[in-house]
Amino acid sequence: MPLDTKRLPVPDESFTPLTISKTKDVRERALLSGAGERCDGRRPEQIRPMFLKTGVVSQAKGSSYVEMSDTKIICAVYGPREVTRREDFSMQGQLNCEIKFATFSSSKKRRGHQSDAEERDLSLILLQTMEPAVMLEKFPKARMDVFVTVLQDDGSTLAGAICAASAALADAAIDMYDLVAGCSLRQSGAISLLDPCLKEEYQSKNSPSGEDHGGMTVGLMPSLNQVAAFEQKGHMSITTLQSGFNTCMEGCQRIYPVIQDALTRAVKSQQKSTLKT
Repeated sequence: MPLDTKRLPVPDESFTPLTISKTKDVRERALLSGAGERCDGRRPEQIRPMFLKTGVVSQAKGSSYVEMSDTKIICAVYGPREVTRREDFSMQGQLNCEIKFATFSSSKKRRGHQSDAEERDLSLILLQTMEPAVMLEKFPKARMDVFVTVLQDDGSTLAGAICAASAALADAAIDMYDLVAGCSLRQSGAISLLDPCLKEEYQSKNSPSGEDHGGMTVGLMPSLNQVAAFEQKGHMSITTLQSGFNTCMEGCQRIYPVIQDALTRAVKSQQKSTLKT
């Protein structure tokens, strides 16, 4: 039989070596060490150190850069721009939010240039989070675009995107009711891990049935004490859900001063440069 040179000489069916790996289950279960520490040395209730800076994109009206350990996110805000040729006139302004992972953001798989389903879902959640915080009634027939780019993904990307978008909108001098702080949590049985990294985030295919396994993200406006966003996945009982929700709110309260401090430093720096000129 002649050899088909257009086909690769490989088996018709294949499977990943991880299916027979003996260390797979151990790696997934070991969220805490014997000393009660996580994979990066934190306690379960500790959040990662956050670095936030505004005014990092010179072409944008407002911008911010958020770094939570190995999670790095940049956000740019453009507008307000006039909306033309719109059939349904409204006195409310429009807000457009988009989250995109850089092609090199993940070490496990390469992201595509086109937005996938996960990115579209995150963009919708971000839009629903920021709309209650922005005074859209002050921008009739106008539109503001918020573009979030995840440069490196190491977990809690939605929470980081919420913080970055809130700081960038404030840096763009957009009228807001309050800043929005975001925080995530991973629930694994009786263990609650605040601000999970990528290794700790909830994976539905690996969670056993009948136990509390899942993850949640809360967006909070601390000054108004109002919840702007709540996203939950996995299975949790009502008691566990309430406890995790309160823990996330406490995490948002700790993140809120970081955003305030970054904006205060930006204003002081701008004032000094204005006085020098």
